[in-house]
Amino acid sequence: MRAALLMDPALVPFVFAPAARARLGDLLEIDLEDAATALAGIPEPSGVELLIVGWGAKVDPDELDSFTALRAIVHWSGGNGAMDGPASSRGIPISSARAANAIPVAEFTLAMITLAAKDAFWASRTYTAEQRFIDREAELPDTGLYLTTVGIVGASTIGRLVMRKLQSSEVRVLLFDPYASPPDAAALGAELIDDLAVLAAGSDLLSIHAPEMPSTIGMVSAEVLAALPDGATVINTARGALIDQEALVAELRTGRLRAVLDVTEPDPLPAGHPLYELPNVFLTPHLAGSMGNELRRLGETALAEVERFLVGAPFAHPAP
Repeated sequence: MRAALLMDPALVPFVFAPAARARLGDLLEIDLEDAATALAGIPEPSGVELLIVGWGAKVDPDELDSFTALRAIVHWSGGNGAMDGPASSRGIPISSARAANAIPVAEFTLAMITLAAKDAFWASRTYTAEQRFIDREAELPDTGLYLTTVGIVGASTIGRLVMRKLQSSEVRVLLFDPYASPPDAAALGAELIDDLAVLAAGSDLLSIHAPEMPSTIGMVSAEVLAALPDGATVINTARGALIDQEALVAELRTGRLRAVLDVTEPDPLPAGHPLYELPNVFLTPHLAGSMGNELRRLGETALAEVERFLVGAPFAHPAP
């Protein structure tokens, strides 16, 4: 079967280990040294039966018309690219590695929830700046994850995985998601709350996992932020645009809230932005998603989907 890579060529060795590249070479007629970043860059498109797609691809969906033999698309990234709609309308099956990419984001989020609850970021800054004994019970009397309330915004793939991981902790979990049902939330160990401001008012930590779409931009509004109790922490590993960032900065400047932000709007922030300087912000450069050796998990997921397709089995991870 003839296949083509549609991705940033520099990422090929990071995503596909030598053994995975060898396996793809055995299974497919594919040039692993010549990944294209656009459909127009793939030679003889009418003979391509399988596209393996990932980050760095720039797609004009109209160019898909020339791929008349295309039988499947395997994303080693999250999928839902510009060509997925036209491909799906033609009955072409599509696989997504969204579930695999959710794993490191959920791991990162759980670590941030735990460290924020322990006041680790802020205690570290005090300890480093003042270089003295920190009397934990006197100075940090309300720290710890035990019996805290975590508000989850969005029962997305990542949000669900975070809630499952929290089930092993003795915490109360609240969920806001207009598409989730109470039984669905209960199965995840959460209580469904239908008003985001009400959820915020009851949360010690607010963790954001909704997708970015017109209806979710700015959903963590000034009203929602104002509802958070004093000392609460906002954690965002989703998209920066989901928070009213000006309102967040205003709240942070009062010292009332804290924030752990892996994403911002824009991303990255311009030099000199106050989020770089505020002492109650822990800012990271979009680290939560798959990176480094975690990219190999995405490649292995894609390879397994290719193997399933070639034997006529349905994809284990069809794109939603």
